Amino acid sequence: MLQKLPCAREPLGTGAVTRGMRAPICGITLGGVALRTACLGGPHDVVSTHVNWSRARINNRYNCAARMMYPNRVALAALMTLLPLQVEAGPSELRDLAHQYYEWRDEAYPVATSGAGEHRFDSRLTDYRMSAVLERREHVTQLLGQVSAMSDADWDKDDRVDHLLFQSQLAYADFFGRELNPEASDPQLYINECSNAIFSLLQKEYASRRTRAIAATARLEQMPVLLLTARANLTQPVKLYASLAIQAAREGDELYTVSLMTLADQLTATEQRGLIKARDTALRALHAYADWLESRLPRMPDWQPMGESKYNYLLKHVLLLPLNAHDLAHLGEVELVRYRALEAMLKDPSLASPDPSRAAHVPKDQVEFLTSYQAHLDELVRFLQANRLVTIPSYIGQFQIRELPEAFKPTAPGGFMNPPGIHDKDPTGFYYIPTYNPKSGNFYIRAAIEDPRPILGHEGIPGHFLQLSIANHLSDEIRRQHSDTVFIEGWALYGEEMLLREGLYPDNSAAEGQVLRLSRYRSARIGVDVNLQSGRWSFEQAVSYFMDAGGLDREAAEGEAAGAASNPSQKISYITGKWQIMRLLGRYRERQGTAFRLGAFHDELIGYGSLPLSVIEWLMLDDDSSVRAALN
Repeated sequence: MLQKLPCAREPLGTGAVTRGMRAPICGITLGGVALRTACLGGPHDVVSTHVNWSRARINNRYNCAARMMYPNRVALAALMTLLPLQVEAGPSELRDLAHQYYEWRDEAYPVATSGAGEHRFDSRLTDYRMSAVLERREHVTQLLGQVSAMSDADWDKDDRVDHLLFQSQLAYADFFGRELNPEASDPQLYINECSNAIFSLLQKEYASRRTRAIAATARLEQMPVLLLTARANLTQPVKLYASLAIQAAREGDELYTVSLMTLADQLTATEQRGLIKARDTALRALHAYADWLESRLPRMPDWQPMGESKYNYLLKHVLLLPLNAHDLAHLGEVELVRYRALEAMLKDPSLASPDPSRAAHVPKDQVEFLTSYQAHLDELVRFLQANRLVTIPSYIGQFQIRELPEAFKPTAPGGFMNPPGIHDKDPTGFYYIPTYNPKSGNFYIRAAIEDPRPILGHEGIPGHFLQLSIANHLSDEIRRQHSDTVFIEGWALYGEEMLLREGLYPDNSAAEGQVLRLSRYRSARIGVDVNLQSGRWSFEQAVSYFMDAGGLDREAAEGEAAGAASNPSQKISYITGKWQIMRLLGRYRERQGTAFRLGAFHDELIGYGSLPLSVIEWLMLDDDSSVRAALN
């Protein structure tokens, strides 16, 4: 799992669901073929006809702002001078418009942009005044309508793919902005803006500590006003989201009082006093915000599902999945049964639950723990290269295994991973390993001590670090900007089992047990996400299912259920993406015949970037049936 922010509780994306009208069906064309699309009416009577395609670029999937990046007020006026685009506009006009959109988006959401490795706006926070929010939403609706009106019937396949992807990016922003309305319903949005504002300045040493500390001071000074804006915006806060925001606000002080202060040593005495004053004022504002939420908590409405119709729209038209809620729930059940049974077939089924005492050698301390991680990473790379399972391009930076700094131990005891951002000039990725504790009850810490290779393969090579680094180097800007979480997490999970099947781990080993338990756990996530969001299950039913099917304790199960409620569709990404990759692999092998090589499939697959797998199927096999299944 990618983690961008080391805080006490993982920030949980998008906000509550607002009630929306049933979407009428309208006609549109893809390559001259009639398709069906929905016309969604927004909460402010802005209704547009548009193609609802695919998924947005997510520079930071734990920050709701990264899902809804729109141009600012000045940029909107400039952009509108490029419009209206007529239906005869061609691929060059599409790419020009996309480029301008990305530039203005980055300026409008400076915190997410800092996290992506672009640091021109490091002293700013996002403008969340409701007038600015509504202006951005209206612009996305209008821009989506304009881009959808461009006929691509005479374009070649690559241009049609880019047309589809850019529309999907806008459709995703439109759905999670206007339809879910997080600014009015999710108090976590504003907590996340504050914490990400600081962490994005800490995650890499892109500039001197003094430069970053001065930027942090400027951002801290803006936080009290942001949190007052939040109070004005939150007209329909959801109790679940408010409870999580309260906890995050009260347990996240160490990010500001410890982690941030590692930047202060290069400041003058006057600058240090300014930083401390801004920090303390911001912390008081955060605590006051938590108190304000708590005082209103009893009157807040309970979380409500978006409903099956809207969930199906998200799956098919926004995420471009050729599956509806029923199909997805069935997939989760089948995979859960399979991995539960495979656990039982182990000669020692207890291997599925990590136990450091079984390890041939238990590290004596954090230093030895770090050395063990590095040795296992080197082993993974040698295995991949010796078996020609994936090509590691020469431009790939180092994936560094580092001890978790003291500053982050209170806020991220399980460690975290940072891949290079889309704008990063430094190709290095970091994996800060968990705080060493052989007596920990945490699954991931126990697994890391007994055998860290499955987790390393997921997070590093061949998983997230390698795949995202390759995606960042695509020359096609629209594809480089795309970040489909189903593909990203699906590839990383697929890699876990691929390494097992290709012989890295012995049969009936602890590593095999981990791979099976992790897939079982991810399979259970699908049932919870689908049934919660479609309204079939209550929150308590979701918690019980995680405990029974996923083998989680109650505290972990409640956290997982809260994540599914807060961040619709994220929990389905792992198994759904893995299943789509394996389906594609089988078809690819049959088409290649005797020329098939698994490593060649992997190279081509991740060479397309972080695109929806229905689109990759179109590019790889020249088969657009999955895209059509999603849009019909």
